[in-house]
Amino acid sequence: DEGKVTGGQWILEPEKLERAISPKTRAIVLNSPHNPTGKVFTRSEMEIIADNVIKAGPQCVVISDEVYKYIVHSPPPKEELMGTSCPGHVHFASLPNMWDRTITVSSAGKTFSATGWQVGWCIAPSHLIAPVHQLLPYVQFCASTVIQEALARTLPRADEPFEGYNNYYEYLNSTYRRKRDLLGKALSEAGFAIPDYDKTPGGGFFIFARITPELKKAIPAERLKPPYSNNPAAPGGVVGLDWALCQWMAEEKGVLCIPSSPFFSRERAIAGDSDEFIRVAFCKQDETIERAAKALRGVRSGSVTGKNKPVAINGS
Repeated sequence: DEGKVTGGQWILEPEKLERAISPKTRAIVLNSPHNPTGKVFTRSEMEIIADNVIKAGPQCVVISDEVYKYIVHSPPPKEELMGTSCPGHVHFASLPNMWDRTITVSSAGKTFSATGWQVGWCIAPSHLIAPVHQLLPYVQFCASTVIQEALARTLPRADEPFEGYNNYYEYLNSTYRRKRDLLGKALSEAGFAIPDYDKTPGGGFFIFARITPELKKAIPAERLKPPYSNNPAAPGGVVGLDWALCQWMAEEKGVLCIPSSPFFSRERAIAGDSDEFIRVAFCKQDETIERAAKALRGVRSGSVTGKNKPVAINGS
């Protein structure tokens, strides 16, 4: 409907990328599926990025963060997935001439629900992986050997039949798709606009929910004024709509979400580009999602659930 606020779709704007790239560009960081938006970059979009990498010069490489590659719960059109070995996902390094210029980052934490252990891996040609080896001891001095061994044993087993599915990855996607729909329904009922996953590709385990005008009206006016609006943790020290809503829901409705402004540059957040969005996570137990759904349904009503134990849907 004309004038209706929707969850929309995130797209790559080629002309803006071209303006940002120059011979001084040393690296491009690509995250697909993307946190926090859930965007899955299509092959066509990745080819545009690859063209700009080449135009920038031989010094430019790509750090491709693909930690959510096994969680593509709403795949892109099949014509965008030619030659991919991971359903719904395109490895950037698989594009023509990109292997020698790409560091691919993967994670056991996202795929096997073990984020706290910080175990993952990088794949790249030797001239790019060597600096990673040199840096890693200063970033993470000692990884868990036990978890490294567990991961090495788990990866081949994940390709085997699991819980009635052809493999663990199919089970994982099916599970997250169900959780996404459960939380998405509650968000819509609460007044948020979310992506239409029948039309919009999506990955990861976050929903970037949009704050509608109806939902904005539910926030008490004083929440956007001092002293509430003054917060040194917010971009520029001033609370935006996203931050005000999340704080109000945590304190009065008993549901914890994450404002979108920390994911934007300081300049874009201060300009208000992040005001309309919050990030919610569905990588939760069903019981937690059901409790969150109940709390969300009270957001536009006068009910107050904050006196009960808050339910967190703010991240993994």
